[in-house]
Amino acid sequence: MAVRVRYDTHEFDKVDIHLRSLRSNQEFEDDKGEAEALGISSASWPLFGIVWPSGQVLAHHLFQTDYKGKRILEVGCGIGLTSVLLNHLEADITATDYHPQAEAFMQCNTDLNDDSKVPFVRTGWADAVTDIGKFDLVIGSDLLYEDEHVGLLAQFICQHCKPESQIILVDPGRGRHARFSKLVAKEGFNLKQVKPEQPGYLENPFKGVILNYSR
Repeated sequence: MAVRVRYDTHEFDKVDIHLRSLRSNQEFEDDKGEAEALGISSASWPLFGIVWPSGQVLAHHLFQTDYKGKRILEVGCGIGLTSVLLNHLEADITATDYHPQAEAFMQCNTDLNDDSKVPFVRTGWADAVTDIGKFDLVIGSDLLYEDEHVGLLAQFICQHCKPESQIILVDPGRGRHARFSKLVAKEGFNLKQVKPEQPGYLENPFKGVILNYSR
């Protein structure tokens, strides 16, 4: 049975982004066993395809950020709201995710917005060094959800950062970003932490933070 999807429009001032996502976090489809082979369980399979509050905060924050002239990498893009938005705004954006369906959803969403394809690489944080190069700005949202992921994420991000670069992560408050901050501090990154004002586009109060690292 095919997964059920929904269509929504996300507003950024006068910019509208149309997005196809999973109907709920109960959807699952892995007939070919691709996700299972990658170690993705049926419970975690749908998580890539939901628009989470942290993802919305990241997209709105980047919309107000000066990214002109920067090569940008989104790590763990999931359904890809931020990448789709930046691509629509003609930013130099590359997206990555581990999920085998992330790219197909991403490209469907660029089609919905009449945009060109987003360069996409399916890779995991523990994978060997990729050939996607180095970036001026690395972004992501709600990535620090497992203890064992923190070190892998820090290593993955740092290997793709230029000597002078910036990292912007939105964390919903899972209590792991302090360890991540210590790891990237060893690579020369300084942290500026911001508590965003309550966004009007979210139904519930956002308890997380925006982590802005630079070197």
